This record gives sequence, C-alpha cells and structure tokens, in this order.
Amino acid sequence: MKAARLSLWAALLPVAAALLASCASQGDNKAVVINQTAVPPLPTLEAARVGRGTELYAQYCSECHGANLEGALDWKLSLPDGSLPPPPHDDAGHTWHHPDALLLEIIAQGGDPSYNSRMPAFGDDLSQDEIASVLDFIKSRWGTEARQFQWWITATSTES
Repeated sequence: MKAARLSLWAALLPVAAALLASCASQGDNKAVVINQTAVPPLPTLEAARVGRGTELYAQYCSECHGANLEGALDWKLSLPDGSLPPPPHDDAGHTWHHPDALLLEIIAQGGDPSYNSRMPAFGDDLSQDEIASVLDFIKSRWGTEARQFQWWITATSTES
C-alpha cells in the first residue's frame, strides 16, 4: 500500500508542477483590483503542497467530484431526495466564487445540511494542512481570472 502511494505521488508530482507552470497568475506582483477595491497580489501556490493536494484529492474527493474536477453531469439539478449532486471544482463550477475560509470549513465539516448537502466531513481524516493542500490543488486547476476573483473574495471577506 505504501509503495503504491509513493508511486502515485511520483507520477503526480510532474503533473502538478506542469499545472503550476501553466498558471499565468503565478509570480505576478500586481495587486488584484475588482470593483475599484485592491487586494495584495495573488499568492503563489507551492508545488509541494499542490502535489500533496493532488494525491489527497484523488484519494478523498475524485470519487464524487471527478478525477478532472468535473463534478456530476447534472450538478445543478436536485436529486429525488432534494440534495444536489457534487459540483465541479474546475472553472465550470462555483467553487472559485467562495472565500478560502468557507471552502476549508466545508471540506473539514462537510456540506451544509440546510442546503441539502450530502458532502461528508473530512476533518477527522485530514489535518488542516492536508485540507489546505487539497484546496491548493483545486486552485491550481483554475484559470487566471477565476484565481484572481477567488483571491479577491478571500481577501475582502469578513468570514473567519
């Protein structure tokens, strides 16, 4: 089992590095300005964290959200029980519309039952650093505009 994880890690690390290299927002020292409100430059994603997040996403998230972050086909249509299918975490979804604090909370504590979410909690299985690594992996797959908007939402959010 450990050998399989190591070989998976070794196989995924170059993929994560390539994703980071292709993200045009990396290394940009310009403030992000939306609605005439500036926030600090977009933080650089660390390759090691993205690589770890890639591995953890494959293990904990891909079964529901898809190996390519594509989510369920009809993710906006309620299921018979009133819940919504797993949304995509790529640019096609809405994950990048939420601040880090909320996304980290959802991964750790699960989805909000008042929204009929069936998302399980992973806070007992993953450390806070591992959860942050999963989020960094997801962010590494977004385009520049989505990353900048999500960073702006995070930086201007009053949520803790």
